[in-house]
Amino acid sequence: MLIIPIKDGENIDRALKRYKRKFDKTGTVRQLRSRQAFIKPSIVRRAQIQKAAYIQNLRDNIEG
Repeated sequence: MLIIPIKDGENIDRALKRYKRKFDKTGTVRQLRSRQAFIKPSIVRRAQIQKAAYIQNLRDNIEG
């Protein structure tokens, strides 16, 4: 359960923004979506390797 303390005179929009940011950091929505369907561990590993290669390629292009 997320608790967002609201200070006296604080704008409700600012409090709502803090709530949304805190909710995103918990990763609840990402976890729910990933649990909707089973993904084989080999496919998960393959996606991680592809992502790492992509990021490494971006870093190489920036440096060189």
